[in-house]
Amino acid sequence: MTKDSSLYAVQCRNLCRHYQQGEQTIMGLDNVNIDIQDGEFICLTGPSGSGKTTLLNHLGGLDTPNSGELSIAGQSLSNLTPSELSDLRLNNIGFVFQSYNLIPVLSAIENIEFILMMQGVGKQRRGQQALAMLNEVGLQGLEHRRPAELSGGQQQRVAVARAIVSQPALVLADEPTANLDSVTAEQLLALFQNLNKKLNTTFVIASHDPRVQNYATRLIRMQDGKIIEDSASE
Repeated sequence: MTKDSSLYAVQCRNLCRHYQQGEQTIMGLDNVNIDIQDGEFICLTGPSGSGKTTLLNHLGGLDTPNSGELSIAGQSLSNLTPSELSDLRLNNIGFVFQSYNLIPVLSAIENIEFILMMQGVGKQRRGQQALAMLNEVGLQGLEHRRPAELSGGQQQRVAVARAIVSQPALVLADEPTANLDSVTAEQLLALFQNLNKKLNTTFVIASHDPRVQNYATRLIRMQDGKIIEDSASE
């Protein structure tokens, strides 16, 4: 890569990903180039099938490109072993999925602690950190409730708390407001904005929700696997 990748939370160069559907080749990503600096708040937008989720999956190391280079937190993913890639995800990236992906048999605080436990944080410390983060997302008093005992908005807040409890360099969110009512969606986006400013966490959110676009400081529009508009270059 021509620029120093250590200066960026994310750097993509000529990223390509294609899929086969019978005899047809579908371009999920078509020569995508992005530089994302620490502390940016980005919205990836575009119609369904434009490549938003595919790009998020690559930024999170969940999928592998057919060609091109990708660097996260100064590390080239192409040079990492599967174990090293897993460690990079665990220690540097927080994920917020549309379906929440909470563990149903664990309480809210246990779901948040789970990431810290995988990182080797001691029981007392991870309990303190998880409780503090629950308070940060406005769920005081609900720490012992399991996901089925929480509303959709509350489950999403637990998912957010789990994603940010270890203060990752990068948070990736896929349509985080899709299942939320308008009031809860605004509250969640305000929370993202506050955490972005308070912790300088880089947020990349895939969404076609206009409310997300209003909160973002940079808008990247995709279509057919390509970036067709990037407000950073305007």
